[in-house]
Amino acid sequence: MSTASRTVPAALAGVLLLAACGSQSASQGDDATWARDAGAPVSAAPLCPSDYSQYGGTPPPAGAQASVTPSGSPTPLPLPSPDGPGENGVKVTGLYAWGSESGCAADYSAEFEVTNSGRKAATYTVTFGFRAASGAAVDNVEQTVEAVGPGRTVKGAVAVTETAGHAPEVSGVEVIKVRSVPADQAPSASGPCPASGVRVYADEGDAAMGLRVVGLHLVNCGTESYELNGYPELELLDEDHDSVDGVRILKGTDRISTATGGGGSPQPLVLRPGEAAQSTLAWRNTTEAGAGAPVNAPYVRVRAKPGAAPVMVEPELDLGTTGQLGVGPWKKDETHRGADTGRPMPLPPSTVPPTFPSP
Repeated sequence: MSTASRTVPAALAGVLLLAACGSQSASQGDDATWARDAGAPVSAAPLCPSDYSQYGGTPPPAGAQASVTPSGSPTPLPLPSPDGPGENGVKVTGLYAWGSESGCAADYSAEFEVTNSGRKAATYTVTFGFRAASGAAVDNVEQTVEAVGPGRTVKGAVAVTETAGHAPEVSGVEVIKVRSVPADQAPSASGPCPASGVRVYADEGDAAMGLRVVGLHLVNCGTESYELNGYPELELLDEDHDSVDGVRILKGTDRISTATGGGGSPQPLVLRPGEAAQSTLAWRNTTEAGAGAPVNAPYVRVRAKPGAAPVMVEPELDLGTTGQLGVGPWKKDETHRGADTGRPMPLPPSTVPPTFPSP
């Protein structure tokens, strides 16, 4: 379920990759760290994004000519413990302020590293919080790092632009939350079509008065028709990706609320290439005294139908003590207007994308 820490506020914010301004090897990263610690000028190119876009904007396509060429150097800002341990494999390694004459569209940027200590490639979703000197939040930015191989460390950067008016100056950055899913089960709303021929992903959802609703979406991005008839198969998982027991999964959402749109009986669907379907997850965050400990399940492993390839989404289920989750039947998404077709492309299970260099 989307929370304030997962959603970028309606400020002007952007996300960047280090390689957007050129390749960076491990030795270059080491040199940048040495220069920062020694007080020497910091190279501008690895830190300022050429594909930086304001919040709500669309980044240019991959391979497009850089639209920003930084001409100045940023000012390094101190970190509480730059050499300290990371948060679930994510470590902030630098924080920089950009002046108006620097040529960089961002006001502040932060470097980070993601280390996969597991045995399988994983895709990470990290929420960074930029903070003022008082500790108050200036902005939160979410970044996805795809397919980090086992035992690998990749580097990236994240940036923010101050809101208009009198926004406080940024003086710190922290890792608010880290989520990771197996790379071969990562959801996708865009990019190469998965080997299954369909994309499955969850939206940001909605919450009001303890009622939570998240949409599940399936898009046929393949070249053949895709049939559905029934409900998605769900497996609830905790922060360690272990199964969560004791939760009853209801067919339909009417017993949670009749206003969620997840009621009715399932109907057979045949999705042609480019067509889409949607389902609904609904629950209540109600906690009753003496009813046991509240149940939280950040992850849900979804199979669109029996035998389908699993996809792990992050609805952030906070079920309280209700012990219930409603799931609606697949329904055709008449609002989908995408022309998302193409030959399915398998995801290499241990490939680190070229935009995130690794040692």
